[in-house]
Amino acid sequence: MNRKNFIQKTAIASSALMLSSSMLMAKNNANKVKIVLIGTGLRGQNHLDLLLRREDVDLTAICDINDKMLSTAKAMIEKAGKKMPKIYTGSTQAWKEMIVKEKPDGVIIATPWELHKEMIIDSLHAGIKYVATEVMLGITLQDHWDVVKAAEQNKAQVMMLENVCYRRDVMAALNMVRQGLFGEIIHLQGGYQHDLREVKFNDGVRPYGGGVEFGEKGFSEASWRTTHSVYRDGDLYPTHGIGPIAHYININRGNRFLSLCSFSSKAKGLHDYIVKKGGENHPNAKVKFKLGDVVTTSIDCNNGETILLQHDTNLPRPYSLGFRVQGSEGIWMDLNKSVYIEGKSAKPHQWESQKEWFDKYDHPLWVRWSKETAGAGHGGMDFFVIHAFIESIKNQTPTPMDVYDAAAWSAITPLSEQSIELGNQTVEFPDFTGGQWMYRKPVFALNDQY
Repeated sequence: MNRKNFIQKTAIASSALMLSSSMLMAKNNANKVKIVLIGTGLRGQNHLDLLLRREDVDLTAICDINDKMLSTAKAMIEKAGKKMPKIYTGSTQAWKEMIVKEKPDGVIIATPWELHKEMIIDSLHAGIKYVATEVMLGITLQDHWDVVKAAEQNKAQVMMLENVCYRRDVMAALNMVRQGLFGEIIHLQGGYQHDLREVKFNDGVRPYGGGVEFGEKGFSEASWRTTHSVYRDGDLYPTHGIGPIAHYININRGNRFLSLCSFSSKAKGLHDYIVKKGGENHPNAKVKFKLGDVVTTSIDCNNGETILLQHDTNLPRPYSLGFRVQGSEGIWMDLNKSVYIEGKSAKPHQWESQKEWFDKYDHPLWVRWSKETAGAGHGGMDFFVIHAFIESIKNQTPTPMDVYDAAAWSAITPLSEQSIELGNQTVEFPDFTGGQWMYRKPVFALNDQY
């Protein structure tokens, strides 16, 4: 059976599975969706908070090897007045025991990047039909293919918890795109422009074995994240920018990425930060950081749009994702929070504040759920990813962002590394859908449900 036929038959089989399991899920809906959580660090705690707010979730187990983070998680559960889930800890393999023994309806993965692939695939092979993972999907390009094939093989849903897709201004712009305010979309920009120097060294820096270790081992983001800046050069965090952009132009659903080319600047910022904070004689002043301070990636698309992404985390700067949506009739730029629509803006060639436009075109999801987002992380965005995941399980429907989306967005990292390594050559973008992008229809945020 060729892969195209396999994907088509998988879709049919998935529909049959959902129908055959409707009676089972009706019983489950009357009770609660069983969820397990791998990782109770700061990101995991954000998700834990949202799970504890819901009456339709039974958090049956949590897993972490960090006693400090587990203690915080248990305190959150006690404060919420919820039943204490089973705790899995004591081994880096404890999560494997958990997913097999608990047999949950869904698993949420909030661990360092390099662990995601194995945790996703093992969860799928354990029979879990719904897996939600924090970004990224994997490290290598092969990791991404392995996850896609595992999801297809197990007829399961893999959803990346890319919360920026639900940012209120981003969704208002999506509403405007779909109503034709910008005309035909021509060019888009986005990225991850965020001074992470303090995050990358939030517990200091010190030598470690044959390489380096940053932060207090197991207790901070620096303990795993900063190493990527030492050994890798590419767009290490593309999904915040590319996720919303992909929805604007229907990537994997009538459109696709064709090729990519990346450039990397010199690496100066992290070294200067170490010297500024620890002096020229600090042990890690000798560390050679491979990650360029600004990585710029260009992508071209099947339907003729161009995309520019920038990864900029090692230099002093205010936070910005740098969104730009430009079409044949208008433009939005988030940096100056402005919109211009030809023939509809008050004055030619002059920006208008985005507020009036976005108030008018506020997305129905935000109109419906804005009260429920109060107190949720990242200005309410985190509410939507957990809500969409849980509702998909309850209704036995595909997640609004699926494994093909996750693979396409996350694969930008290894592809950008490859392009830079080859002297900024343009590299072909793989089609994870096996040609099905031509027939798949847009599903993200088409109504006010999830």
